[in-house]
Amino acid sequence: MTDRGLWSYKEIAAYIRVQPDTVRSYRKHRLLPPPDVVERGRPFWYPETIEEWVTRRPGYRG
Repeated sequence: MTDRGLWSYKEIAAYIRVQPDTVRSYRKHRLLPPPDVVERGRPFWYPETIEEWVTRRPGYRG
C-alpha cells in the first residue's frame, strides 16, 4: 500500500462495526464514496473521506 493512512475494506468495516463483505456490498451498490486511491486493483480511502461519509449515512446520530 502506498500510504499507511489509507483504509481498505477491513479498516472501514472496523470503523463502522460491520463485516468487510458488507463494505464491499456498499461499494457494489454505490453506497460508498469512490475510492481515493486504487493500487493494483485494490481500492483505498482516506480516513477523512469515510468519516465524512459516515456523517451522511441514514441513522447517523453524531
